[in-house]
Amino acid sequence: MTASALTRPGERDRLPVKLSQIDWRLTALLCVIGGTATAMLYSVGGESWEPWAANHLLRFGFALGLMIVLALIDLRVWFALAYPFYGVTLLMLIAVELIGVTVNGAQSWIDLGVTRVQPAEFMKLAVVLALARWYHGATAKEAQLHWKLIFPAAIVGLPFLLIAMQPDLGTAMSLGLTGAAIMFVAGLSWKLIVPVMGAALVAIPPYVMFGMHEYQRDRVLTFLNPSADPSGTGYNIIQSKIALGSGGFLGKGFGLGSQSQLEFLPERQTDFIFAAVAEEFGFVGSVTILLCYLAIVFTCLRIASLSHSHFARLAALGVTATFTAYLLINGAMVMGLAPVVGVPMPLMSYGGSMMLMLMAGFGLIQSVRVHRYTELPKGAGLF
Repeated sequence: MTASALTRPGERDRLPVKLSQIDWRLTALLCVIGGTATAMLYSVGGESWEPWAANHLLRFGFALGLMIVLALIDLRVWFALAYPFYGVTLLMLIAVELIGVTVNGAQSWIDLGVTRVQPAEFMKLAVVLALARWYHGATAKEAQLHWKLIFPAAIVGLPFLLIAMQPDLGTAMSLGLTGAAIMFVAGLSWKLIVPVMGAALVAIPPYVMFGMHEYQRDRVLTFLNPSADPSGTGYNIIQSKIALGSGGFLGKGFGLGSQSQLEFLPERQTDFIFAAVAEEFGFVGSVTILLCYLAIVFTCLRIASLSHSHFARLAALGVTATFTAYLLINGAMVMGLAPVVGVPMPLMSYGGSMMLMLMAGFGLIQSVRVHRYTELPKGAGLF
């Protein structure tokens, strides 16, 4: 039995007690990833703090502080804000369609003057919270196979369509995987899963040929045969594979990666940062980083399993699913096992919106651990 279980309920709200209940091992693992990312951005930036490393370190420091603050927020507050946060973020996605800024071919950003934000990233956390709240108030039958499943389907489907229209296929894909993971864990019946998966598989070929933008279709066809256009559409995947393979067992050494230092490796600060890690630190360094990621995932799953409320369990599992989707899609993309869809390596790729969303999500997971004995009322769903 833990010290928190022996603490009186009133005493659990004291700040020193809450701080002691934060999972500092998880915090340390996140710092390892953030520190490694800063070092790699320093390396691929020509062994300079500009233009990426200094900004990444400052953003991570701010996001880490935000995570600690969010960890102290009571689960009842997260529960109450789930639907409002989803609604506001959905309005921001609609605003992107009207006044959004186009970057790298996708109209995904809102320009605030001092900075730009990507609402699609925050929608991932909003979807997690909204689904967790809905399923908290749902019965087992409603979660398994019921007409009311139209509500969680809409919670995922509306932002999925808006993001896909930007077009940002990678973000839409990770959002869909997160929503599907939560619905599956919540008890979705195989009688619904099988036909939906079958329909999706049937729809993929015509969607690739007629529904995608030309550059998106080129990415898929390039994935199937990257050597067909080695200096054009296949360049990214080929250079990434060269960087991965050239690192060997121990790597070329910090700052000595030829692919990244000579700028053969495209988007080395974002999409292909892991290829730069493999080139400079080899198989050993790559596996070490992946083991850190794996430790983060298992730690988060353990935190989810300890919670006394269904909302908290599903929220923690949802954030973990989002983090894992980032990891798997980017890893497959870098190794040439998936098309290049612009999904970053979590906490390692350069980018403020992605980092802020993920660290806020880890703040939610930490809050689930700190308030794991908090009970939330059943039947409190909006629908």
